[in-house]
Amino acid sequence: MDAMDEYVDGLPNICGQEDVVAQAIAAGREPRAFDGVDLAHAGSGFAVALHMHQPLIPAGGQDLQSAAVISNLAWMMDHPDQGDNHNAPVFAECYKRMGEFVPQLLERGLAPRVMLDYSGTLLHGMRQMGRHDVFDALVRITRDDPWRGAVEWLGSTWGHAVAPSTPVQDFRLHVRAWQHHFAAIFGTEALGRVRGFSPAEMALPNQPDVAYEFVRTLVECGYEWVLVQEHTVERPDGSAVDRPHLPHRLTCTSSRGETATITAIVKTQGSDTKLVGQMQPYYEAKGLAPLQLGGRMVPPLVTQIADGENGGVMMNEFPPKYFDVIAESSGSSTPALNVSEYLEGLAALGVAPADLPPIQPAGQHRVWDRLTPGEGPERLREVIDQLSGEDGGFHMDGGSWTNNISWVSGYDSVLAPMQRASALFNERFLTAGVPSSDPAYRRALFYLLACETSCYRYWGQGIWTDYGAELARRAIEACEVA
Repeated sequence: MDAMDEYVDGLPNICGQEDVVAQAIAAGREPRAFDGVDLAHAGSGFAVALHMHQPLIPAGGQDLQSAAVISNLAWMMDHPDQGDNHNAPVFAECYKRMGEFVPQLLERGLAPRVMLDYSGTLLHGMRQMGRHDVFDALVRITRDDPWRGAVEWLGSTWGHAVAPSTPVQDFRLHVRAWQHHFAAIFGTEALGRVRGFSPAEMALPNQPDVAYEFVRTLVECGYEWVLVQEHTVERPDGSAVDRPHLPHRLTCTSSRGETATITAIVKTQGSDTKLVGQMQPYYEAKGLAPLQLGGRMVPPLVTQIADGENGGVMMNEFPPKYFDVIAESSGSSTPALNVSEYLEGLAALGVAPADLPPIQPAGQHRVWDRLTPGEGPERLREVIDQLSGEDGGFHMDGGSWTNNISWVSGYDSVLAPMQRASALFNERFLTAGVPSSDPAYRRALFYLLACETSCYRYWGQGIWTDYGAELARRAIEACEVA
């Protein structure tokens, strides 16, 4: 398979080798034999994922419009006296430490497991900072036996873009860009083993047409399962998910009647960093027993994801607790598992995709009570307007970590330039059929994906929205001069 350079024309490799990426993913979709996985003798299991992200910001200089684009982590390092920036060196070590923890535990004869989710902006920023030690540690546990068997990487959007408010064509560009960048760093064989997807901010679209495109993109980009937040999904009748520790089938239908479906793993609600930092999934799993699925008794899986570096509990409490729990769970009836090995274990027990209970994005049952698939986008807009008028709490902005954050309302100052950048990129490059290997395409794409990072909305007004608007301005400029 073709080798991929990590940098092309001074920018991270985020496009231009779609054929190599597709071949790598196809080659990695054969069933795998996971060492030590015997679900027939497990009572339950637990899985933890660590989410790592830092945005890129135009802060490498005094003037916003000419400042170099650097990692927010680099800015924190250079300004340790502001806010909690003194934590920056600890954050950097957190990005590296699983590359040290996993080998140490394996050398003790234990069975560690961990899933890793790193944004593309974080990876580029760390490389730009010269933190090659971080990459050396991560490459070892990603490529080499026996360590790679304990680690599962999750796909993400390159710029940590939230799906509900990212134009669907851009969302696909983010997904593909992350695959490019990951393969360039860790190798195409490693990319072939990335089967699950972790949405930025756990944001799941619930507007039917956007939700359909979300799942369609994941499936067409080769993903086999997606992580979803418990309160962002519902059963087809609108009721809550009743057995969240079993895999489900996320099914999304568009207003035109098209349907896309993918396996969904439900992350249950709770204080995420505390749950993972104190390894609560293991203790919850110990109290569970096998459940019936597809006519077979199977072990449930308690799954949680949290920021891997953010907060005192993750910086300080997680490492010793992780070591203690892995020591206690190894060889027990409640083992640590990664999701893909769990799903293949279920398949070995005879569980088929059709056996998984269906779910859909929250709120859609109210739409389908009034809309028949196939009636089209205009009728969908009418139904959404009707429901919004009748119930001020109804919305189709999607769901996320919490119910009180919208990724759309109140962000016109940053969304307007982002949407302008997106429209221009679509016009100048996608519609015009410019090859993705073109340097102008790559440069414009870099700024477009960087400006769509969720951080520019999460923190509201002020310098963060200024950063987002400036990156969008650079994306617009890159499109106009192309």
